[in-house]
Amino acid sequence: MGSHPIGVHVGTDPAGGDELAAGGPLARAAEMDADGVQIFLADPQGWTAPGPRPDAEQLRDSGLAVVVHAPYVLNVATTNNRIRIPSRKLLGKHAEAAAAVGARGLVVHGGHVLAADDPAAGVDNWRKTFARQADEGGFPLPVLIENTAGGGNAMARDLDALARLWDAVGEFGAGFVLDTCHAWAAGWDLTTAVADVRAITGRIDLVHLNNSRDAAGSSRDRHAPLAAGEIPTELLVEVARAADCPVVLETPGDAASHAEEIASLRSVLG
Repeated sequence: MGSHPIGVHVGTDPAGGDELAAGGPLARAAEMDADGVQIFLADPQGWTAPGPRPDAEQLRDSGLAVVVHAPYVLNVATTNNRIRIPSRKLLGKHAEAAAAVGARGLVVHGGHVLAADDPAAGVDNWRKTFARQADEGGFPLPVLIENTAGGGNAMARDLDALARLWDAVGEFGAGFVLDTCHAWAAGWDLTTAVADVRAITGRIDLVHLNNSRDAAGSSRDRHAPLAAGEIPTELLVEVARAADCPVVLETPGDAASHAEEIASLRSVLG
């Protein structure tokens, strides 16, 4: 594995099942010659707690860079107790399950508060999430907060919002995921995005290297293949090079197209 491990988001069956019958994430990674995989451990649109995976030992021993993505529905920032409290509890369960498969980190979206709320309330809810977990010994692996594409009261859409969030959670060792499609949609300057983020967080743990189907500043989260979107491919490559950390592709396409993207990236990143 080189200095820039390149992985792909794989799998449609987070519990194993059909995905394992087809060889599972390890077989998918081998098919694409990927250095890593990103997987879900439960329904990404649901509230089901993750169960044990029959391939946990194989994932731990694979040598691949394994990353787990938390369900999209989680929102620990919200002032809505019916969402925030289950989100906080489920985040902890996913962290435990992710550690069990040897994951390097657990990716979770920054979330948002309601239109009528002060965003400071969402920042404080994130702080409380980490503080409560710290009282119980902390998360068993890095929790990686991902920037998001839209939402006026989002915790991690704009750089100034990210700065407020990091003032609250940075002391707890929170990690960061830079999604290039989301950053483009939010109007970030990708030529300086890596430096801008590091000036705030001090770190970038993972890059979701995705092109965008839409123009800069669109607030639309629609991924495109690396060489077939609105973001110049060479700009995406420069983001990956500057970040100098593991990369995960969440681009649309089949195994053959992902294998081609991986080979192309590997050749230019060295």
